[in-house]
Amino acid sequence: MTKQFIIIGNSAAGIAAAETIRQRDKESKIIMISDEDCPAYCRCMLSYYLAGEVKEKTLSYRPANFYQGNNVELLLNKKVARVDPKKNRVICEDKTQLGYDALLIATGARPKFPEVKGVKRTGVFGFRTIKDAQAISAQLPVTKTACILGGGLIGLKAAYALKKRNIEVKVIIKSPQVLSQMLDGQAAELVRKKLEEHGIEVLLGQDVLEIIGEGDVKAVKLDSGKAIGCTMVIVGKGVSPNIELIKDSEVRFNQGILADRFLKTNAGNIYAAGDACESFDLVSGEPGINALWPVAVEQGKIAGANMSGADLTYDGSLGMNSLEFFGLPVVSLAVYKVKQGDSACEELKIINPRENKYKKLILKNNRLLGAVLVGEIKNSGVYLRLIREKIDLSGFKDKLLEENFGYPVIKDALIERDTTYV
Repeated sequence: MTKQFIIIGNSAAGIAAAETIRQRDKESKIIMISDEDCPAYCRCMLSYYLAGEVKEKTLSYRPANFYQGNNVELLLNKKVARVDPKKNRVICEDKTQLGYDALLIATGARPKFPEVKGVKRTGVFGFRTIKDAQAISAQLPVTKTACILGGGLIGLKAAYALKKRNIEVKVIIKSPQVLSQMLDGQAAELVRKKLEEHGIEVLLGQDVLEIIGEGDVKAVKLDSGKAIGCTMVIVGKGVSPNIELIKDSEVRFNQGILADRFLKTNAGNIYAAGDACESFDLVSGEPGINALWPVAVEQGKIAGANMSGADLTYDGSLGMNSLEFFGLPVVSLAVYKVKQGDSACEELKIINPRENKYKKLILKNNRLLGAVLVGEIKNSGVYLRLIREKIDLSGFKDKLLEENFGYPVIKDALIERDTTYV
């Protein structure tokens, strides 16, 4: 019996789900709904596109014939207003109603805009979609100075891209460091110095009170009383999951849509994946959102398989980021916030400011919980496996930061204590 699968969202999780469903079910109907006006693209490449380092065609996530080749009906420029789990249907803003046998919500997230006067002026942009990047690019010829609000991943990627386009860039950060959700203070300071070496001004511990102008942006006013002249503002203050479509339904949510180990919601035949999904976090053991492209792909595959009759469990995700600014590589793995007074936690650390190198490992009960690497990242894959598999570090903990550390060291140590490690 043929079914109708609906996927809301046309990015990493949605595409992975559609591919998986079609591999398992050649006959049933798949409908993908997107509020954007273009086929799937690689969102994590947008900063390189804005920087002029790659062409727009490079952003394509799948070949042009992907949807036709997989018999997927793609509905663009269509936004789902709400989901009706009782009647197994979705209702779009244009009043279109579509029924489903199984539904995947993979709606992603949107930028958080600060509630300040002038935030809707012309020249204020988010940096999340290809349309955002195109709009920013279109204004660059008449832009001399741009202010970036926020020192997280999105904000710093935007700052990097604009600097590559010869724009004067000032990054305004409320917290006392850059990348506060990824790095500790020492690692963040190395990144800040690298940014400033390349002409990006970083203003720490300051926030925007108002975006000044008459229609267009002319300046930003800070809580320090300082005003900075600019004609462009890019907001990089984090994202919010797109979950409004389920808020008036029985589908449970917290920060994101709550999904179990099968990526199924409490509504039975409704699944969630990607940046809008709140599922199991490997480190905390609690529900959480790790808004990462590989996580979205994995969740999409498992959700798609289970929508089409499989019974796969999702092992969980962990926060990890890998980036590079002006030749300085940075990796953050499942950074664990050590609770004050938690004597079971310990840190192993090496810092070499002159060579822009920093390594910190966070352990608890002889297991690795997180890592921060700046400048030298060669063992990041090894550390990731130790975290994910919760390997007991007894016997080689003191070797974790040594130059020759790697899989052979681990294997030898585990063989000595008769532990299987493949």
